[in-house]
Amino acid sequence: MSGEAAPETRDDILRAMRRMGLDVAPNAAVVPLTGGVSSDVFRVDLADGPVCVKRALARLKVVADWRAPVDRVHNEVAWLRFAAGVMPNRVPVILGEDRDDHLFAMSFLPPEKYPVWKALLRDGHADPAFAAAVGDAIGAIHAASAGSAEIAKTFATGDLFMALRLEPYLLYTAKAHPDRAERINAMVASIAAARTALMHGDVSPKNILEGPDGPIFLDAETACYGDPAFDLAFCLNHLLLKCIWVPEKRKDYGASFAALCDAYFKRVSWEPVSDIDRRTAGILSAFLLA
Repeated sequence: MSGEAAPETRDDILRAMRRMGLDVAPNAAVVPLTGGVSSDVFRVDLADGPVCVKRALARLKVVADWRAPVDRVHNEVAWLRFAAGVMPNRVPVILGEDRDDHLFAMSFLPPEKYPVWKALLRDGHADPAFAAAVGDAIGAIHAASAGSAEIAKTFATGDLFMALRLEPYLLYTAKAHPDRAERINAMVASIAAARTALMHGDVSPKNILEGPDGPIFLDAETACYGDPAFDLAFCLNHLLLKCIWVPEKRKDYGASFAALCDAYFKRVSWEPVSDIDRRTAGILSAFLLA
């Protein structure tokens, strides 16, 4: 966390919050928060407590000139609202949305009570019960959205998903490994064509908080109606990679991996478990190579 936002940024944020109908004092503090590369995130102090404001960036904060449409932030809001209808205790509360400035306000979750799962895993703290809760939540959201033409229409964001997920993760890997390119390219084509359930698109430990009552999911900018196996494989990949970070905790990471899978598969009702298990294993192998 750094000092207060620049005056121009602060004024922009406060104006947008007033348009949302939030009661913002003229002298409310707007403090930039660290951690994101695709958005600016702020803590705004209101009379009844802090809230969090997220504003999408057109150019991501990475070395390469990587750009993305700023209206993806509204895709995230839509996913958070859908997820809240399925499991209201697994996402922040949306407090307002501004389509002019492409930002939204949500409940502020203090880091001392809601640590980032990635940081805990990095430090060797792997809790299978928490991993199971992650798998259960992902599975519940997939199950609630599977086969819905309405949700598929709302989240017809395949172009964004291709640009921010399939191209940088899998198609780039196919180019780097020509001997595996045919198989990876076929996998990407299958994922891109799938219309099965609502994916979060970025189920990474960096986007999951370990709250007092279980996981809280953030950063659903790349949500898309597609193949739910992508979400499962994306998260499992990170658990396997932690075995390299902290090899002495491999057994604990493995137990978390198994617990997440078991809880997720108990939620699968839209297809045979053996089918999504097979696809997940294939995507996972490509992520590990990536």
